[in-house]
Amino acid sequence: MAEIMRAQDAIAASLAECYVEIVDSSGVKKRFNFAQATNVEIKMDKNKKEIDILGSTVKGNKATSWKGTGSATFYYNTSVFTKIMYEYKQTGKDIYFDMFITNDDPNSAAGRQEIIVKKCNLDGAVLAKFDAGGDVLTTDMNFTFEDWEIGSEFNPLSVM
Repeated sequence: MAEIMRAQDAIAASLAECYVEIVDSSGVKKRFNFAQATNVEIKMDKNKKEIDILGSTVKGNKATSWKGTGSATFYYNTSVFTKIMYEYKQTGKDIYFDMFITNDDPNSAAGRQEIIVKKCNLDGAVLAKFDAGGDVLTTDMNFTFEDWEIGSEFNPLSVM
């Protein structure tokens, strides 16, 4: 019989941390615990060119570049990202930031992984909102990034 993954090795979705580092327009680096985030997803997509191959009926695919995108949903209770957009509106200076995302479930043999996403740039921001019939306010944020690295990686599971 094949070995199977233990249920406890799945990573609990809420056992994560997220920090944002911003260098403001005066050159001061500020680090924020982005604890109001409820959902973050970071993606890297390869851009490919379809390649004709002489003597073959299949087209090849050649990676030519990549694009980094991210999205976050968070409770609407911070002005950090609104201030980035305000700075851009007032001065034309675009502020970039880094994001540190750690998954760490102590019950999983996979251990801890940290991804550092660098040179993040907001696509836009919600400036104000309300919902008279709602429970709590949340907002979504989309951004691009230009670099990333692995700070620490998951342990390989024994089943692998």
